[in-house]
Amino acid sequence: HAIDPLYARNLGIDLNTLILSQPDSGEQAMEIVDILAKSGAVDLIVVDSVAALVPIAELEGEMRDMQVGVQARLMSKALRKITGNLHKNKTTVIFVNQIREKIGVMFGNPETTTGG
Repeated sequence: HAIDPLYARNLGIDLNTLILSQPDSGEQAMEIVDILAKSGAVDLIVVDSVAALVPIAELEGEMRDMQVGVQARLMSKALRKITGNLHKNKTTVIFVNQIREKIGVMFGNPETTTGG
């Protein structure tokens, strides 16, 4: 979790108005998005990345525990919750995600994204 201030300035980002958050869990990240969307104080929210939004169940569980679909459920619930506030306050949210490759796919597209 890092930002290069010089690179950000060179891209035209005003670091004095940038709000940077590094939440402890996916749920906390989505609560922050919801709070910002409700406030109407920001025009753009960027979540980088969906793959890094680790649900509390996964953080608190054992390494051997299977957490099937928990990240997708988190995203689905969060999007339903924040959509109204985003629309009402004319706020845009951009979710950055990663493309992964499914192992053993012989036919069709082997690419998939995390988080549903």
